[in-house]
Amino acid sequence: MDVPVLMGRGYMKSWYVYMIRCRDDTLYTGATTDVERRFAEHQQAGPKAARYLKGRGPLQLILTVHAGDHKTALKLEHRIKGLPKARKEALIQHPESMREIFGVPEKIRHEQS
Repeated sequence: MDVPVLMGRGYMKSWYVYMIRCRDDTLYTGATTDVERRFAEHQQAGPKAARYLKGRGPLQLILTVHAGDHKTALKLEHRIKGLPKARKEALIQHPESMREIFGVPEKIRHEQS
């Protein structure tokens, strides 16, 4: 999933925003360059896992959005975290609306487990 993008004089890693559903039905949003690796860290509940997710498993990766660069990913993550839960659920059900709402690039992957 880690796709380098040519930027300026060199290659930059692509950034992604992801959403995880916890056992208690709460939602967690994060940003990373490697969603599979980061999700595995969260599932293992080790030192690199988000504190919020510890003890809330099983976890379910429910949405992955290609954000492009780091700055865009952090902006998108922040905006999603500021939404009410009902609005986040609507984005999960209709991830294509994220493009219209936030101006997100075309690569949106909707995970269903």
